[in-house]
Amino acid sequence: MDLRRRLVSYLGALLLGLLLMTVLINLYSLRHDVTTEVIASEQLVRVLLDTGRIEPDLPAAESARRAQAILDSSPLRHLSVSLGEAPAAEQSTFTNQLAHLLNVKPTSSDGQLLRFGEHTLRIAPNPVSEIEERLGDTVRLCITLLFFSGATLLVAWWSADRALTPVRELENGLQRLTQGQRDAALPAFALREFTQVAGAINHLAEALTTSREAQRQLSRQLIQVQEEERRTLARELHDEMGQTLTAISVTAAYLERNAEKLEAPRIAECAQDLRRDVRTSGEQLRTMLHHLRPYGLDAQGVASALRELVANWQQRASGIRFSLEIPAGLPPLADEVGLVLYRVVQEALTNVVRHSGARHCQVSIEAEDSVLNLKIVDDGCGLPPAGPSRRGGLLGIEERLAMIGGSLAFETGKTQGVRLRITLPMSAQEQQEKT
Repeated sequence: MDLRRRLVSYLGALLLGLLLMTVLINLYSLRHDVTTEVIASEQLVRVLLDTGRIEPDLPAAESARRAQAILDSSPLRHLSVSLGEAPAAEQSTFTNQLAHLLNVKPTSSDGQLLRFGEHTLRIAPNPVSEIEERLGDTVRLCITLLFFSGATLLVAWWSADRALTPVRELENGLQRLTQGQRDAALPAFALREFTQVAGAINHLAEALTTSREAQRQLSRQLIQVQEEERRTLARELHDEMGQTLTAISVTAAYLERNAEKLEAPRIAECAQDLRRDVRTSGEQLRTMLHHLRPYGLDAQGVASALRELVANWQQRASGIRFSLEIPAGLPPLADEVGLVLYRVVQEALTNVVRHSGARHCQVSIEAEDSVLNLKIVDDGCGLPPAGPSRRGGLLGIEERLAMIGGSLAFETGKTQGVRLRITLPMSAQEQQEKT
């Protein structure tokens, strides 16, 4: 059941109960009015009969006293009965003032005169009693409306409070997510709306758990790569640069000790050795620097760097034929975009060599509307049935692309193999302005 149906059911039950209560109150009021009307009619008849039974031979004062006592003992409804021909004086009461305010007047101001023996009775309409009855009905109606309003507010508050109780569970689940807890699953709720929200939060928790695990794996991989690069750099510095510098140092020390005794041809030979060793050291230094970060990754530099990268893989990976298509006039690229493009191609070619078993691999770049479209296609074994596993190199590619607002998509070739479609903005500043 959803929230709307539950609220409507609660309020509908309340309205039905209040309707039944109103019917009961009206039936009780009707019964009371009918009973009062019958009693008032009986009282009028009794007043007329008792007044007519007063002995005619009684003194006038005693007879008038008895008649007045009969009138006072039996108050009538809607009628005013007074003794004598003169109309009774009006009393200043709230109901009389209300009758004047409503402009309610009797049909005859003097009423009708009835003679019973020696006595004359004046019977006139009395709207005051009717106003009193209506005031009583109005008071009962106001009390009913107040009770109805209070009960409606109370039931609405209770229903909303009970229906919104799962919000606390949702809040606790979100707090567990913000704290990084793994157990952030929410229980099933009775209301459909909260069940949908809980399902969305559970999916979010699973996605966050997967993302955090991928981040931890990427962090471990980055640390491993960093340590591997340090070991490689230390080994190259020790094995290659160290040996070359040692040779230079030995040659320089030999010249220093024997400069006065050496003949010119020997000095020239030592100078050639020094020049050769310095040139070798420079080549080794450029190789290490290029391995760490290619220089000049702008439009022209990245094209040259990519050609060199593909050529190196062509020489190293026997059995795979690589091809590269780059437009002649590549638009200007930001340094960080060029670096990401180079690293993405480098990582993608590494995956092709390690996992695809392909015989051909084609890298093509197209420029279109301030966007670079990179396609890397191979004819290898293709994607696994479960889809690409976004970890390791692929996770690193996605992280690099995310830094500059790029995107990555996988496709399976017509026969076999994998197609990587990568989109990069030519300028990171333009991407930031769009976002």
